[in-house]
Amino acid sequence: MTGRVAGKVALITGAGRGQGRNHAVRLAREGADVIVVDVPDEYLGLDYSMANADDLAETARLVDAEGARVVVRHADVRDAAALSAAVTEGVAELGRLDVVVANAAVCALHAWDEVTPEVWQQIIDTDLTGVWNTMTAGVRHLIAAGGGSIICIGSTSALKGTPFFAPYTAAKHGVVGIAKAMANELGRHSIRVNTVHPAGVKTALTGALKRLDELIGTDPNLGPIFMNALPTSWVEVDDVSSAVVYLASDESRFVTGVELKVDAGNTNR
Repeated sequence: MTGRVAGKVALITGAGRGQGRNHAVRLAREGADVIVVDVPDEYLGLDYSMANADDLAETARLVDAEGARVVVRHADVRDAAALSAAVTEGVAELGRLDVVVANAAVCALHAWDEVTPEVWQQIIDTDLTGVWNTMTAGVRHLIAAGGGSIICIGSTSALKGTPFFAPYTAAKHGVVGIAKAMANELGRHSIRVNTVHPAGVKTALTGALKRLDELIGTDPNLGPIFMNALPTSWVEVDDVSSAVVYLASDESRFVTGVELKVDAGNTNR
């Protein structure tokens, strides 16, 4: 198979739908075999349902249609042991691991006084600890392959103080810190670690954020924080996947510790 990541094997978490599914399909189209991971679960305070087993199966079907090999595993990124076992099984089947895409995340819209301890903990556990678990599950396999690329999906909320998303913002800021630390620590193994930061992306999640206008209405001065510099309200998921493919490919072989923004100028305002 030819392509920009031909011969590589990539792990994608949160691959049941949305960004994760698109990243898996785009990497497969560019020649990679993929391990796709997701888990159905119920979260408190979310206005959208999680991906289910059928969703992940559809991702696998789409990857297969691109002519790539695909391994499907159900594992929760919050469970380090289960995730590590899933990755090991996938690597055993596909032979190696070259790319890790830590994509799994949840996002909830709350004013600060609506954030319960349970909501706070589940978002931190998924969006921050889950990224750490994903990295550590993959690193030893990347070392065995002689190097590779870790790509953490961040957000504009990783780079600015986004109101009404306090737990999510805290977690995504933490992801940047982890990535920068790991970029330094893993550089000697020829492992690159970078983050990708989209503005609002059109997925099932964004369609659930219907209260945002109401909350902004309580303090209109906060509205500009959510505005992009370019004349668009949303970033397309395929544009985020293009950044993922670039960072997965050898085109970015000397790129590490970078915060790659795909945000229509949101963080530049």
